[in-house]
Amino acid sequence: MIELIDELEVANELGEGIIWDAHSQRALWVDIDGRQLFRYDPITSELESWETPEKISCVAPVSYLGKHQDFLIAAFESGFAYYQPETGRVEWLNKVETDNPGTRLNDGRTDRQGRFWAGTMVTDTKLATYKGKLYCVDTDLTISSSIENLHITNSLCWSPDSKYLYHCDTPSRQIDRYNFNAKSGAISNHSKFVKTQANCYPDGSIVDADGHLWNAQWGGSQLIRYNPDGEIDLTLQLPVSQPTCVAFGGKNLNILFVTSARQDLSQEQLAQKPSAGNLLIFETDYIGMAESPFTPNTQPLLKRQI
Repeated sequence: MIELIDELEVANELGEGIIWDAHSQRALWVDIDGRQLFRYDPITSELESWETPEKISCVAPVSYLGKHQDFLIAAFESGFAYYQPETGRVEWLNKVETDNPGTRLNDGRTDRQGRFWAGTMVTDTKLATYKGKLYCVDTDLTISSSIENLHITNSLCWSPDSKYLYHCDTPSRQIDRYNFNAKSGAISNHSKFVKTQANCYPDGSIVDADGHLWNAQWGGSQLIRYNPDGEIDLTLQLPVSQPTCVAFGGKNLNILFVTSARQDLSQEQLAQKPSAGNLLIFETDYIGMAESPFTPNTQPLLKRQI
């Protein structure tokens, strides 16, 4: 059973990066082009939003020595930073690709060992000196890159046992699977997981408690659930043509949140899909997995303000 139970009319230009913060019991997501961060409490229906200092693509809660912090780690357009939305305070951790003005950070999330990952995508082929990469901010705050030559990085998630990392370069219409070393964060043995249908471009993904991968498919007006062998288990048709990301949340992790985009849609297309850019909320019989916080091993201090 999957039933649409709510729709938040936020009209995001490019809604993305939704996660469920188990500590606060709230959903967090961004509007990349709108330079906004959103936070929603499904129990009280309280919706908050903040303007961000630059484009922001994904965030994660931060926990230090087991204690929840009152700020986030964020992938901004130009790099990684700690970010406290209520005050606007920012502490930059790493700027990336400063020699590559034609790219920005895009899709990402935290692995189950507490590392924060996000990749860059090409935004201007005339300015890009090289294609995007997948980056990892380790718990000691060192940064490394792995997958390269990416046009649009997306679909980053892990199997329940952390043996596999899933990732895609969206224009290829292929979600790939890699062996993942949970201890070191190393990636190896690339293989094809699925090839999506024509005009259905894989965007954000999540893996549920059964090890099935849910993928939002840009241009396809659908969410697909794939079993661990890459076979289609379920297709959920959506009232938006450009779904972008998906997360399980709620007290029982059975509530499905789907972000979407209005980007580049004509007035005629918007009239046909008036839900474009909204947050869709479904109640399901499926159970997700709790998102892990970023767990630095040094005391985070917010030092700067923008």
